[in-house]
Amino acid sequence: MKEKTSALRSEYIIDGIPRRFTPADILDGCLDQEPEENPAYEEYEPIVDESTDPCPAADQFKSQDVQDYLSGIYGAIGSPRNCPVTFPEEFTKSRIAKALLDTLWMKGHFRLGDLTLSAKWRWNPKPLGNMAAFYASVEAAADYLDSLGICLGSYSFTESERVSQITFKVAATDRPEDPDEEIGPEEEEIDLPGNAPFGSPHPAIGRRRAIPDKLIADPDSWLIFIPFDSCEFRLGGSLLCEAYGQNGDAAPEIGDGDYFIDCFEIIREFVEDKVALSGRTVSDGGLLAALKAMCGEDVGAKIDVSGIMNAYDEDKSVRVLFSEVPGALIQIKDIDYDYADAEFLLQDIAYYPIGHPVPGNGSIKVKSGRGGGISDILQSLLNSQASEGED
Repeated sequence: MKEKTSALRSEYIIDGIPRRFTPADILDGCLDQEPEENPAYEEYEPIVDESTDPCPAADQFKSQDVQDYLSGIYGAIGSPRNCPVTFPEEFTKSRIAKALLDTLWMKGHFRLGDLTLSAKWRWNPKPLGNMAAFYASVEAAADYLDSLGICLGSYSFTESERVSQITFKVAATDRPEDPDEEIGPEEEEIDLPGNAPFGSPHPAIGRRRAIPDKLIADPDSWLIFIPFDSCEFRLGGSLLCEAYGQNGDAAPEIGDGDYFIDCFEIIREFVEDKVALSGRTVSDGGLLAALKAMCGEDVGAKIDVSGIMNAYDEDKSVRVLFSEVPGALIQIKDIDYDYADAEFLLQDIAYYPIGHPVPGNGSIKVKSGRGGGISDILQSLLNSQASEGED
């Protein structure tokens, strides 16, 4: 007789070690309401699997080839991505961060604590290591959601024969499929559920963006990159490694929920107050992919990531440009720079002015490198106004 198992309600034995909680136990603790009873809970057989370790990485990416790398990955941005079984925790957290970051740019009046998420796992259970990766993904989701103060409105698992994908969506952010569909004034904002534990009174989120996702042709304005986590830039699990068949050794260790909350608050304020002229989520493909998406046929950009490399003691610009550390890329007027600087410093947020838009065409010029001493660092600060709110 074939054993009856449940991805959500079976007990797990991973690497020979029984796990105390089922995935359903873990996820039920994240719900914003009491879960329904499951009378058949004890009828399922355990799931036994082994975790997968990353293979050694070649990591042959070269700084002089960043434009080729950008071309190689850009077409895949926006397509569903399989969870890398060697980095399920980091990938899961990046999906949560992206879902929340995408709300930054919308109309409405809300805080991070007003949002709830729905989670869906569409998973291939057959290959060795996949169910161990699923369990690790569930644990990582619960841990990160708890640190962010975010609840789940619902969760589900669907078995697939081909893919292992994770989808997180923010409650009440469904928008019309047709971008040209007319929306009346009464439909501009959607009331959020209002039952989030750290929410505010009568929150509402818009169906449309409050600011554009394309650069304004103002050559004096600033492009500012704000990482929403304090982790180091690493390429493991990135779209770049996926496209070129590498694993990148390590993935960004995302998990600083308190820092994410502080970053979200200040960027959301910039959006609502129209301090930000335009903005884009930094996620799939990393910083350079986000910048490319902001450029148009008549507006490109010139950037310098040397300040970021110095701050992180990083000697490879490819990591800074393509690592998928969650963050935001915003454009602000030069006249608002001092105000933004003061706000970032007040909240102890690290930020990086990386350059300016360049009207004329959509090309991007990238400068990188590390200073050789105190004099070079001081000169860089004077030239670019590079500032940090955090060591």
